[in-house]
Amino acid sequence: MAEQAQATAETGPRPIVPFLKLGAEPHLVGSKCSCGAIFLDTKRLACSKCGSTGPFQTIKLSTRGKVYVFSVVHQSFPGIKTPYITAIVDLPEGVSVRTNLLDLDPLALEKDPKPLFDMPVEMVTHVVAKDREGNDVVAFAFRPIKH
Repeated sequence: MAEQAQATAETGPRPIVPFLKLGAEPHLVGSKCSCGAIFLDTKRLACSKCGSTGPFQTIKLSTRGKVYVFSVVHQSFPGIKTPYITAIVDLPEGVSVRTNLLDLDPLALEKDPKPLFDMPVEMVTHVVAKDREGNDVVAFAFRPIKH
């Protein structure tokens, strides 16, 4: 019986990082300290603001933020299509997320990067690979908010 439950738990889409939660409304999760500091992870051992060792509250983070800084990547590992845009997105909770930006032309941004700074963006998920069992591996990225 336990083997059947374990097999069921290991099927279906899998997040590429443990702080990405999938489901009807995919989102990132963080840890909140009693002092109010919030971090992008759920396995925090100590608070870097106050030094507390917890306990830490797991919280759902916003799926919208603003681009703080970005870079157009032209060289990467074999099999990774270039150019692409990598960025740091600031979330309202005070957490910064390293991510890729989608739905933008990297070459156009090199000519005029100004519109991208402080651009409102939203999180999206997409399948990036298959695991050994054939399940989808899901990553997150951000894209401009479409009005």
